[in-house]
Amino acid sequence: MPAVVVLGAQWGDEGKGKATDQLGSRVDYVVKFNGGNNAGHTVVIDGEKYALHLLPSGILSPGVTPVIGNGVVVDPAVLFQELDALDARGVDTSRLLVSSSAHIIAPYHQTIDKVTERFLGKRRIGTTGRGIGPAYADKINRVGVRVQDLFDENILAQKVEGSLDQKNHLLLKVYNRRAITVEETVEHLLSYAERLRPMVTDTALELNRALDEGKNVLFEAGQATMLDVDHGTYPFVTSSSATAGGACTGSGIGPTRIDRVVGVIKAYTTRVGEGPFPTELNDDHGEWLRKTGGEFGVTTGRPRRCGWYDAVIARYASRINGLTDLVLTKLDVLTGLEKVPVCVAYDVDGTRHEEMPVGQSDFHHATPVYEHLDGWWEDISDCRTFEDLPPNAQRYVLALEEMSGTRVSAIGVGPGRDATIARHDLLG
Repeated sequence: MPAVVVLGAQWGDEGKGKATDQLGSRVDYVVKFNGGNNAGHTVVIDGEKYALHLLPSGILSPGVTPVIGNGVVVDPAVLFQELDALDARGVDTSRLLVSSSAHIIAPYHQTIDKVTERFLGKRRIGTTGRGIGPAYADKINRVGVRVQDLFDENILAQKVEGSLDQKNHLLLKVYNRRAITVEETVEHLLSYAERLRPMVTDTALELNRALDEGKNVLFEAGQATMLDVDHGTYPFVTSSSATAGGACTGSGIGPTRIDRVVGVIKAYTTRVGEGPFPTELNDDHGEWLRKTGGEFGVTTGRPRRCGWYDAVIARYASRINGLTDLVLTKLDVLTGLEKVPVCVAYDVDGTRHEEMPVGQSDFHHATPVYEHLDGWWEDISDCRTFEDLPPNAQRYVLALEEMSGTRVSAIGVGPGRDATIARHDLLG
């Protein structure tokens, strides 16, 4: 039985939540393995919209055990806000498991995040200000607070003190802000301990045992390939590993246990935040994509930057992640275009690049080389087989499949859970 990784193959917002949700009825566990509440998934079920930020999408599927892995950073306030909102709508959240080794986002992480971003000015990264980056920085600097620390007040106080020692100097002397006391932080974090305790376990052990028993486990990335801290458009990236390798380090399962890696990719491209974006459209076409596709951030509400499909990025994501399948989403948004441009290569100072340029500077100055494919006008939202699609829409999908180097196994034709065309079994 498979262990399947589902991740974004662009800069995020590709529809990973819907893809994960659709597989939810056929898996036993859904694991979020990286990120925090800086990303969001929107899932539409029977016309009802659910916006998730920290929780795995599998929490919406009855009988599935949702897991927050050790690679995630957890803001307890956000965790319980989301759980309470779902409970109020009749969703059973009682099966949620949280890794004892996941790191905690403390209030001081949010403070540092916001003042640092303002201090950077034009050099800002474009963070959400939710403390994710500073929490990961503390993790790497070995001054982080983990979930398990909330159950030992003495250890918690020691760790908070160690983390705040340098931060308070920065807040006072560089950013002209007040110092944060150890006592107020410890009191704040301890207030969540008892409610959190029943959810906390050794999730790596739980998942490995589940795989040993032949159960299906789905690993859900929080962000996307081009925001990965190692393989994305650094420094305009997130602070964790959002690629397939992160599924192993962020959950505690070995790479030999993964059977399939599914990349979710939009029929066009979007990005939130700062950083290079070769196919970005700062014109009427970009605004049309934004409005037609509803391209506004689930977590932040920020308008997304929009552009045409980038096959260079798709090939890169396929290679970096070892993709076995692509889920192509939002094909319906492109309906009504006479011609649909697709970026097949970059021009950098007169040199054609069909793969990602080696240097960031070259990528930043890359000009897209487009091929223009014939569009379609027919409404495709009720299509449920590939043959139902208009011929030009079929040709568009097949062209992207060839350019991207990975088979397109599913196609999204609308926001609903059932608005999907299945070409290949993602768990088969």
